Amino acid sequence: MPRFMGFVRMEEGVGTPPQALFEAMDAYIGEQAEKGVFLDGGGLYGTEDAVNFVVRQGEVSRVDGPYAEAKEVVGGWAIMQYDTLEDAVADQREFAELHAKYWPEVTVISTLRQISTGPEAPGD
Repeated sequence: MPRFMGFVRMEEGVGTPPQALFEAMDAYIGEQAEKGVFLDGGGLYGTEDAVNFVVRQGEVSRVDGPYAEAKEVVGGWAIMQYDTLEDAVADQREFAELHAKYWPEVTVISTLRQISTGPEAPGD
């Protein structure tokens, strides 16, 4: 059964999502967990405490936040498994629609990517 990572990106500093979105997501994630689709996930704090290691020309350097150049950040993530890619895409759309309904004033990019289990290409 293929596994996928879903994540949402948004501008940093847009504030806390409305309580109604939290409640809708709790219900949605609960249903997905009962079906065995949702495996793990959560929200992320802002980049002010983030740590990055940059590898450039064979050298490693540590770069701590905040990052003034960051326009979009990953705000949350989930690991899910589905029988088909079509099922995964349909559920990711439903998840995005929760944000459109309960937090319409914020631009959110909801991304779904299949998790690789080796060197093969997706769908192999």
